[in-house]
Amino acid sequence: MLLPIRTNVRPYRTPYANYALIGVNTVIFLLTYWPHRDPLTGMGEVLKPWASHLMLTPVQPHLWQFITYAFLHGSFWHIFGNMFFLYIFGNNVNDKLGHLGYLCFYLAGAVFSGIGHTLINSNPVLGASGAVAAVTGAYLVLYPQTLITVVYWFYIVGTFELPAIYFIALKMIIIDNVIVRLTANVAYDAHLAGYAYGIIASIFLLATGFTKSSQFDLWAMLKQWNRRRQYRDVVSSGYDPYSGRRIKAEEVPKLINPEITRLREEIANFIYQKNIHEAAESYIDLITLDGGQVLPRQNLLDIANQLASEGRHDQAAMVYEKFLISYPNYEYIEQVELMLGLIYSRYLEKSDEAVKHLQIAEHKLTDPSQLKMCRDELDKLQNR
Repeated sequence: MLLPIRTNVRPYRTPYANYALIGVNTVIFLLTYWPHRDPLTGMGEVLKPWASHLMLTPVQPHLWQFITYAFLHGSFWHIFGNMFFLYIFGNNVNDKLGHLGYLCFYLAGAVFSGIGHTLINSNPVLGASGAVAAVTGAYLVLYPQTLITVVYWFYIVGTFELPAIYFIALKMIIIDNVIVRLTANVAYDAHLAGYAYGIIASIFLLATGFTKSSQFDLWAMLKQWNRRRQYRDVVSSGYDPYSGRRIKAEEVPKLINPEITRLREEIANFIYQKNIHEAAESYIDLITLDGGQVLPRQNLLDIANQLASEGRHDQAAMVYEKFLISYPNYEYIEQVELMLGLIYSRYLEKSDEAVKHLQIAEHKLTDPSQLKMCRDELDKLQNR
């Protein structure tokens, strides 16, 4: 058994629309749920008589049923499961789409999943699972690289983390709704229709600019893949798009290096997850492979600071040096010079290098405490 319990990204704004949907679903469940036997047919029923007309009946559907069915549930476990998944994945989608946009998206997910069920099945259906599937599909598109913490229990109980794109696509969509269809009264086709709507609609919103894209969503990943494909095609034809020159055949493998591409993507993912330690590990691997690799300014500085804080002074100095070469116009360049001078002086015993950087810092520093630290260190070096 595998159950997602949280994601590693939190919404910036309070997801009031999602909380409202969870509340409305819960209230309607309490008002409509009534397990009993029909006195005329003797068949088991789960809804109060007046609410049974709100289920979606594919044989003779009414328009309102494509919305109302999604607010009905057949048991406590039914509503708990749907609301739990809506809470896990809906909060961030609400944050991304805004309150009104999210509400419209959720209701449209209910409609499209209802249509998907009606086209294939004739049995009545109720439950928010199709709309929740639409929201989960949107999460896959908007946050594919975030980590989902999953609880497993077989013979033992534990947790592990998995990127959202793999857990949702493989476990929740393919395995749970395509490969394994264990329960006859589960609306698998409504789920699949909801997922399809959520994924397609979210890609459309990103592609058209209605929803702001980031470098980590699925649309950005697809564009990045296409750029890499175009780059490989151009380089393979004997042209370097960066230098504008024709290249020799033996140079092609160096320009198209999948390991460099993998490491750069790995670093971007770690930085997005705010895991600077792992980003630093990957960057060291990257510059070991190709010393000319440079990251965006703040990312490079964060990695240098991380290495220094971990006491990895040789590597920190190397990255600070790369930063100074790559970003000489950085507005706080004197602080980087000071940090590098202190590392050379106190930890690496490279006095000449330390004096060079500390003297540069001394002429630019304006903060009194930093200036005093710089001069004190220079005095120590010059009096040795």
